[in-house]
Amino acid sequence: VFLGEQHDDPGTHRLERAALEGIARRRGKVVLALEMFERDAQTGLDDYLAGRVSEADFLKTARPWPKYTTDYRPLVELARAKGWPVVAGNVPRRLASQIGRKGLIGVDSLPAADRALMATQLTCPRDEYYERFKAEMGDMTGHGQKITKEEATAMVGRFYDAQCVKDETMGEAIAAARGKSPDAVVVHVNGSFHSDYRMGTAQRTKSRLPGARVAVISFVPVEDLDAANGKKIRKLGDYVVFTLKPAAPPKAPAPAVTPKP
Repeated sequence: VFLGEQHDDPGTHRLERAALEGIARRRGKVVLALEMFERDAQTGLDDYLAGRVSEADFLKTARPWPKYTTDYRPLVELARAKGWPVVAGNVPRRLASQIGRKGLIGVDSLPAADRALMATQLTCPRDEYYERFKAEMGDMTGHGQKITKEEATAMVGRFYDAQCVKDETMGEAIAAARGKSPDAVVVHVNGSFHSDYRMGTAQRTKSRLPGARVAVISFVPVEDLDAANGKKIRKLGDYVVFTLKPAAPPKAPAPAVTPKP
């Protein structure tokens, strides 16, 4: 089960916790997998879940996301209370950044220890997922950068290679978790782009587990729940869940201007 989130939406994070608990009531055996922890944090995560280290010591080395306490800690703590495994499935950010600079060819020059933190199989076809990624990135010739269209296309291609490495690595981690616990539901939490339309990580997982059932839940924040219309985005996932966007903070009043004498 893929929970595709908008990272900055608090309503989504509350519903993810509820969804995880609901799945547990029906299936009992669950493995929680997270985009938000990188592969080399797995040992520390395992030690924390087993009670061998304190939460503070675990977080010192795990590089948690900035809003871990409010957004992802409730998921990890539920897993800890239930005795579930938690999978740190993502490629380390420093390596993804390196691929973003050099492209997929940069994998060949990595030390063996770093290469082991990525999926063994890495593919990055210029397919429909690439077209969606390119559209999401927008016009890279702007943003204060004086680059040609060809250079912008090459830059997007390198960023897309990094995206594929993340998807492949998370897909491999999910498949490995499924192999260790074939009677469990693996619930993977990721940014929605990684699983919308069953592409990205969802597709990479399915290619490694051709017989497995896959469900994609896409959370979509909206300003008005009563006016939300899912018809145009129905294909995002097997389930599309609307959440209420938090109200925008009030604008600060303009400073008073004292007229010059």
